[in-house]
Amino acid sequence: MRKLLTLLLLAALTTQTVSAADGLFDRKKNRKRNKRRTEQVEAIKVPADEKKPLVEEVIQQDTVIEKPIINDLTLNLSPAQVDSLIARWHELRQEIQYDDYFRHYILSDSVQIIGKDSIADRQRDTLYAKRLRNLVSTIPLAYNYIVRGHINRYVDTAPGTMSRILGLSQLYFPLIENALMAADMPIELRALPIIESALNPKALSRQRASGLWQFMLRTSKSYGLETNSLVEERFDPQKSTWAAVRYLKDLFNIYKDWNLVLAAYNCGPGNVNKAIRRAGGSTDYWDLYPFLPKETRGYVPGFIAANYVMTYYCEHGICPMESQLPAVSDTVHINKDLHLQQVASVCNIDIEQLRSLNPQYKKDVIPGNSRVYALRLPNNMATTFIEREDSIYTYDAQKYITKRRTVKVDDGTKNTKGAKYHKIRSGETLGGIAARYGVFVKQIRNLNGIRGNNIRAGKTIRVR
Repeated sequence: MRKLLTLLLLAALTTQTVSAADGLFDRKKNRKRNKRRTEQVEAIKVPADEKKPLVEEVIQQDTVIEKPIINDLTLNLSPAQVDSLIARWHELRQEIQYDDYFRHYILSDSVQIIGKDSIADRQRDTLYAKRLRNLVSTIPLAYNYIVRGHINRYVDTAPGTMSRILGLSQLYFPLIENALMAADMPIELRALPIIESALNPKALSRQRASGLWQFMLRTSKSYGLETNSLVEERFDPQKSTWAAVRYLKDLFNIYKDWNLVLAAYNCGPGNVNKAIRRAGGSTDYWDLYPFLPKETRGYVPGFIAANYVMTYYCEHGICPMESQLPAVSDTVHINKDLHLQQVASVCNIDIEQLRSLNPQYKKDVIPGNSRVYALRLPNNMATTFIEREDSIYTYDAQKYITKRRTVKVDDGTKNTKGAKYHKIRSGETLGGIAARYGVFVKQIRNLNGIRGNNIRAGKTIRVR
């Protein structure tokens, strides 16, 4: 009887296995057939006027496969992560813009693009030379065919670039002029940031030179500019200008010649000194010209051309572009951590305008808890900020200011409420004590900092 039952069970199992195998084979055939049908349907072009459904239904063994809609809202980024992405996007954009400007206006060698002098070139020579002579300047603004090439780049190119620079000059030139006059230096040096950055305070080169004056990190720190994860004072128009003025004055004390100062500002004193040795000791810039780096060869001619176009732009039909930034601004002091969005929301100021007025705050965060920082506002908004200061600091502070100053750590010994202790008797073991109180040996070890199983009679230990 037992053998008969065994045989019946084996037969039943065999039948189920075969059925399962047949079912699996059939399911595979169905999947392949449905896949072919799906591919045929997808190959049919859908008319452009037909609206595609958000959910594609694929009939396969009575199931529906839904493809989720993916958009940027599903990323669930924190405000700090959003700030970092925005900052990086702005950084890349500034780098691309600077590269385009640099290649066209500075790096291109005038000698290579001039070619043969035409009648128009000779007519321009007379006009350009006369206008440069009429400029009142303590810096020699010499004229030759190289300078002509750079002037032509400014006046003959698409008007958008120069119009934008002229518009920005109305905002930044007063600041630069005040710093130069305070240091008793030539006003013509205001044109220097035009060839350095096209008056873009957030300009960024591939060599990581930054700001209006294109300071390298090492040089900027030598002149007191702060750089960290949140603040980049090379982007600060005011602080970087004062640092640049001090640097230029130091260079003039070395060379006593403004053309050599400009060259040294661009390529460093080491390269200028090397060019002087190769030129047989001459300190005339045009004697050094062939021995300077390619970038620097176009630097002084570009500076002369910038001074020309900033004076005679109307004669070439170039008009300043109206700046979106307020011509007059005011400054308030920040002594607590603050996010620009807090200011924008409470004071009803456009966040992009705030960023443009305060480009030094890379991630829109002012670390006021570390030291006092300046926040530049439109002139009519400074009073509003002072009146609403408390509300600004507290507005969504948990959302925008996430840095924690102190953190509590539970080490297992501070909270003794409800704790249970045991005095060890002779002959007792950790395992026996743990069993008595219904706990694990590991728990007793962690509570008391015990390693191994050795315990001493008479000592009191915590068991819960």
